[in-house]
Amino acid sequence: MGKEMKREDVIAEVKNKDVEFIRLQFTDLLGNLKNMAITSSQLEKALDNKFMFDGYSIRGFSAIEKSDMVLHPDYSTFEIFPWRPQHGKVARMLCDVHTVDGQPFMGDSRFVLKTAIAKAAEAGYTLKVEPECEFFLFHTDENGQPTTVTHEQAGYLDIGPMDLGENARRDIVLTLEEMGFDVITSHHESAPAQHEVDFAMCEALKAADNIMTFKLVVRTIAKRHGLHATFMPKPRADVSGSGMHLKMALYRDGKNVFRDDADPSGISETGRFFVGGILKHLKGMAALTNPIVNSYKRLCDPFALLHVPHGREEECCIELRSPDSAANPYLALAALLTAGMEGIEEKILPPKAGRIETDRLPGSLEEAVTLMERDQLIKGILGRECAATYLAAKKAEAEEYNRQVTAWEISEYLNRV
Repeated sequence: MGKEMKREDVIAEVKNKDVEFIRLQFTDLLGNLKNMAITSSQLEKALDNKFMFDGYSIRGFSAIEKSDMVLHPDYSTFEIFPWRPQHGKVARMLCDVHTVDGQPFMGDSRFVLKTAIAKAAEAGYTLKVEPECEFFLFHTDENGQPTTVTHEQAGYLDIGPMDLGENARRDIVLTLEEMGFDVITSHHESAPAQHEVDFAMCEALKAADNIMTFKLVVRTIAKRHGLHATFMPKPRADVSGSGMHLKMALYRDGKNVFRDDADPSGISETGRFFVGGILKHLKGMAALTNPIVNSYKRLCDPFALLHVPHGREEECCIELRSPDSAANPYLALAALLTAGMEGIEEKILPPKAGRIETDRLPGSLEEAVTLMERDQLIKGILGRECAATYLAAKKAEAEEYNRQVTAWEISEYLNRV
């Protein structure tokens, strides 16, 4: 993924490799991948940015813009889906969203990240990210609907036959590699039916694109194995949840500025400032990095929020462990980069060395929304209208959850209250 391609390269690929359908994909404000399919006969029209959709019908867009939205394909994201037929293949391109007058749409989360990247570039910095995505592979019921049932009892780094998802995970990795991913490792995680795949560090925009593609691949290949893949942070109360650890490194003139061999911890002053900025705004950005009610069920379990791995210069990074894969990766990375850059600009030092745990985070989505409303830097990343739309959607989600009567409440209170 991320290869340099020109218009004529896309046209040649479609013609020479018997591609019949092209999916024009984009990510909505809440992190959902959306899709418009065209036939190869319409490719040049797509490359001329002639395909539109109704922004009013897309959740998260409707309160911002009611007119038609225009899809601008990113040629570098052209990929053929390996799991589709060999004759009449299916490919995709990720798209940026523009308004009908040709301007970038402020509510396009990919544009939000591009803006944050451009601001960091003005100061000479480039953010690189290595995601570590965890997920569960559960059984489906007789109607093909997802469950939280698994028959395996495998744990961390276990192998087959204990690891019943080994074959599905192998096919996921092979598919990712065929689509240009540089997969580092894959393994069974600590909970039964829980897995992790890590792919190589790359620049922030490509990393966010990779996360969206990764989730699509995992769900698709899992279904072909008769399983349901979920990135829900805490699908079962009795086992550990799934996160999306983000390893981040900042580069300037091709050099990793987080590395300092003279420091006992190996982390530079610039790296400390970057961490300081993130910690300052960690609560304010939680509604982006941990965006659903269920996110906070995972965060109930204490764990170290930050980790600084030791190693060679190119491996020196800051690992944030609180985000989960329910997040819109474009918005989450935009928030982290912007907060980190403020830390550098304002020389914000983090607390002295020690274990930084999850008590620095909100305890619920409701609290996270309130804290984001107070954080002007984080709201500013999205822009006034986009932030208002996002926060309204999250507030409604939290309020809807609060109205529910759960099985736990019935079990706990029905007979004794």
